Amino acid sequence: MRRKLAAGNWKMNGSMSAMSEVDGLVKAHPDPSVDILLCPPATLIWSMASMRGEHPMAVGAQDCHAAVSGAHTGDISAPMLREAGASHVIVGHSERRADHRETSEEVLTKAEAAHAAGLVAIVCLGETLEEREAGRTLEVVGAQLAASVPASATGTDTVIAYEPVWAIGTGKVATTDEIAEVHAFLRAELRRSHPSSAAEIRLLYGGSVKASNAAEIFAVPDVDGALVGGASLTAEQFSPIIRALEAS
Repeated sequence: MRRKLAAGNWKMNGSMSAMSEVDGLVKAHPDPSVDILLCPPATLIWSMASMRGEHPMAVGAQDCHAAVSGAHTGDISAPMLREAGASHVIVGHSERRADHRETSEEVLTKAEAAHAAGLVAIVCLGETLEEREAGRTLEVVGAQLAASVPASATGTDTVIAYEPVWAIGTGKVATTDEIAEVHAFLRAELRRSHPSSAAEIRLLYGGSVKASNAAEIFAVPDVDGALVGGASLTAEQFSPIIRALEAS
């Protein structure tokens, strides 16, 4: 059985004053039956990892460089993130693919670097509104999956997050039928490309997930959790999503 995962991506939000939200989340879920992960800005990783104490909540990063070290001003390597207290790292988020023009091939090298450093890579996939309206959703996410996920990926070191670009931060959410279609497709593709680990790799859904729609989303087959954006910034909003996942 795949253990479910509630992951929060704080993006470029949060400061030391937001650490009270971490304390609130830890107190609200002292013994969670699902995995909980928060990915704050890099400046907060050490503080967040220290604050959680012995609580099983994991702390992750939002990106990493493919190189271990070197002349890459402003970048952070996977080993550095691991040393700072991270256990996971998001790679290939649509905002990185769009804003920084990251290709799937570059995402692959980052995922491989994450694995080499002992980090779990959360590989993001997703189509734009234009691609969906053109009927190219499965073609696009299939190509991203094939080019972004390391051949050696397992359920221990890799999570895949399907986030339709048009649903991220827009308030729009894919229908359960749309989510089911893509997740079933991804699972089938993994059975072909990663036959020994396909059943173990978790598939998350992301895109305007909130307390009011979480239960419905988590009821979809092959949805093993969520990658949550804005609603993960406060314990008040993220906690109900975690509880919905626990109940699914």
